[in-house]
Amino acid sequence: MPESFPPLAELAADEDELQFTSFTNDDAWELGCALVAAARRDAAPVAVEISRNHHRLFSAALTGATPDNASWIERKSRVVHRFGHSSLYVRQDSIARGTTFEEEFGLDPSRYAAHGGAFPLLVRDVGPVGVVAVSGLPQVDDHRMLVGVLRQHLGR
Repeated sequence: MPESFPPLAELAADEDELQFTSFTNDDAWELGCALVAAARRDAAPVAVEISRNHHRLFSAALTGATPDNASWIERKSRVVHRFGHSSLYVRQDSIARGTTFEEEFGLDPSRYAAHGGAFPLLVRDVGPVGVVAVSGLPQVDDHRMLVGVLRQHLGR
């Protein structure tokens, strides 16, 4: 069954809603632990990574995660760093313009992947300061896991 992608407006609304007032190393630890707990609860074979200003603050690989997941995280995170939006938003934004990310930007696919699972760490009135990423599930499920845990973590 094909994945059902969220509409672009929903993806934009998530980014507007899911913002921190600040983001510290302790916040990275707490968010990372919440993602790991959610993945364990669902027996999700994922890798999780959180970075701030390209400094890795949290990294975990659960049972079933593979070295490939680390590569996907790097590639999806590069998209977030370059465009300032979630990797799924960037993908869907290209599609909304009648093209694909790959066709529109011509970036090296071994370095950039506009697939769901990486989300900007946004600090209100500051902007993006880092990335939280998950890899191991179908891309929409990676994205939904991130958004669900962020929403719960931020008490929204």
